Amino acid sequence: MARYTGPKNKLSRKIGEDLGLKTNALKVARRLTIKPGMHGAKSKRKLSDFGTQLKEKQKIKYIYGILEKQLRKLYTEASKNPTATGAALLSLLERRLDNAVYRLGWAGTRAQARQLVAHDHIMVNGKKMNVPSYTVKVNDVITLSTSGTKVPYASQAVKEGASNVSWLEQKGGAAKVTRFPERSDITEVVEEQLVVEYYSR
Repeated sequence: MARYTGPKNKLSRKIGEDLGLKTNALKVARRLTIKPGMHGAKSKRKLSDFGTQLKEKQKIKYIYGILEKQLRKLYTEASKNPTATGAALLSLLERRLDNAVYRLGWAGTRAQARQLVAHDHIMVNGKKMNVPSYTVKVNDVITLSTSGTKVPYASQAVKEGASNVSWLEQKGGAAKVTRFPERSDITEVVEEQLVVEYYSR
């Protein structure tokens, strides 16, 4: 189960945007304009078209916490979809179980949601599911396991009530996938067309 284990703020500084990788947005914002590395503060190079496409592709990888092989596999799947490839790719990323748990508000970051899933705190259709990359389907029921309800962040989120996610119908520590997520459901600022251009070179 490969994943990035380095400093999260470095990734946000690399892109120059808060990617939601840490819960303390103010702390992230302090150094967001300074690129990582010894000469980061002096770096003012203009990006080429390829550089812009690469940056957007890296940005999506960092946001969803996946590696190149996983993203390429999802792109191949999305390219077979009759709808726009970019929108189909984002829909597949949104349907990852760790992202669904994050959207439900049971975790502060996707990395935390991934840990909840990996530690057997999440159930899908009444069965424990510890694969963060599992793709949820319409009518799947996602619930917190008994141990999951004891996790402080998750239990507090359940007490505070349902999160505002239109494709997930939530009630307490359970939620049902009512439809596939659409482009308009995604709040992050991403230009998926640049990713499509990068992979279709």
